[in-house]
Amino acid sequence: MLRSLLTLFLVGLVTLIVAGVVLSVVGMAVGLASFLLFKVAPFLFVGWVVVKVIEKTRGRGKLSGTDRKWSDAE
Repeated sequence: MLRSLLTLFLVGLVTLIVAGVVLSVVGMAVGLASFLLFKVAPFLFVGWVVVKVIEKTRGRGKLSGTDRKWSDAE
């Protein structure tokens, strides 16, 4: 009787420890995702918009002489 109670206690304790580790990993993943979404992504988006605006003002299809020579060499 005592052995079965100790076994159930140990199984419950291991279950709580495993659940705590799993929930902490999930929490860290959610925290990292929210950090990337709300802190890093806006800077990347602004940079992407700036690059697109610069491409439109310069003209996308223009190659420099060196680039043209390099692409024709192959």
